[in-house]
Amino acid sequence: MTDEIVEHPLLAKPRVEDVRLVNTAEDLEAAISILSSATGPLALDAERASGFKYSQRAYLIQVHRAGTPIFLIDPIEIQTKSPESISKLARLLKTDEWILHAASQDLPCLRELGIVPTKIFDTELGSRLAGLARVGLGAVTEHFLKLRLAKEHSAVDWSTRPLNPEWLNYAALDVDVLIELRNGVADLLISQNKLEWAEQEFAHVAKMQPKEPKPDKWRGMSGMHEIKDARSLAIARELWSAREALAERLDVSPGRLIPDASIVGLAANPLKSKPELAASKTFTGRASRTYLDTWWAALNEGLNTRDVPPTRLPQVGIPNHRIWPNRYPEADARLKNARAALVKISEELLLPVENLLTPDLVRQLCWEPPELITPETVSKALKTMGAREWQIGCTAESLATALNSISPAESNLPSSGQQATSESSPNE
Repeated sequence: MTDEIVEHPLLAKPRVEDVRLVNTAEDLEAAISILSSATGPLALDAERASGFKYSQRAYLIQVHRAGTPIFLIDPIEIQTKSPESISKLARLLKTDEWILHAASQDLPCLRELGIVPTKIFDTELGSRLAGLARVGLGAVTEHFLKLRLAKEHSAVDWSTRPLNPEWLNYAALDVDVLIELRNGVADLLISQNKLEWAEQEFAHVAKMQPKEPKPDKWRGMSGMHEIKDARSLAIARELWSAREALAERLDVSPGRLIPDASIVGLAANPLKSKPELAASKTFTGRASRTYLDTWWAALNEGLNTRDVPPTRLPQVGIPNHRIWPNRYPEADARLKNARAALVKISEELLLPVENLLTPDLVRQLCWEPPELITPETVSKALKTMGAREWQIGCTAESLATALNSISPAESNLPSSGQQATSESSPNE
């Protein structure tokens, strides 16, 4: 007998009847006044135009508090004409906890406006720690509220003005459910004795700063693995840089100007004249002809520059763990033992192993463990690497045992550190 699949009712519009679009400083002042008079955590969401715009700015901010309307704040016009109003909003929002779903996606664009949290509750991250199999907003809403969430406008261009009323309805739904979801996730975490763990994770996310941009980011274009020689790499770099500068100036997603495939194809097979480039059927994209001079100049710069990039970057940090079995077998043995120990713990605690301890952190520990491996020294190493106290408490003892459990054959091999200094590490 199979379990019956239940289709929950569709939540097609917010249950909060009063939904207000806020697109003037006067409207925002009124919204701040109403929100200030209420109490309790603030449900927050933000909409960007990822895939459409170069910037990751917020084009809509949704705010709701129990007993208040849902406010859909359009920060674009307000920020330009009345930045002090956005500052007032930021001050108000700092006074209480924010409820967000997948907070790490929204916090950077809010921070760009000077809107910074004091305390957050992330219903997506909390659901992961509680062991839910599916943690998207729709899935979590179904789990706790027994409602399906309408999500048909999740990938629209939020920079479009005027905003489509159907999109605004969708945007309001996100914060309509957050307060109840926060309570449901919190209750589940309490029942599993995980609320304190979640609070440590939320505090960590709230304080996270943007990562430094990678050097040679252009190497990450799709298809770059096919480019082998330095001159072709130089062409790819110059075309990518030209596209990046143009995308930033026009505030358009770079891939909407010309795709990676056009850049990589031209780098691999540079054309000899501008008419050839104009006639090329493989050099495509909406800006491939309107900015032909830009691409032709970039191609020539790549062909003629003396500043050609290295075909392989020098190794930074620890070697890629995929080569450990052959080149660093002792480190690989530690990693296998550590992973097995962490999988066992994660299954016992009903949470994803990557939330128990991030893979990068595990690899760092296994590459260069403490000289004397004990629960205390492993705890100290994990803390130095940025692990939270709950993670250390759950894993340090088992990891110490795992790291010490190297077979006699493996323990006679040169250490990973010794091997790393005696041979060049590959850039993989």
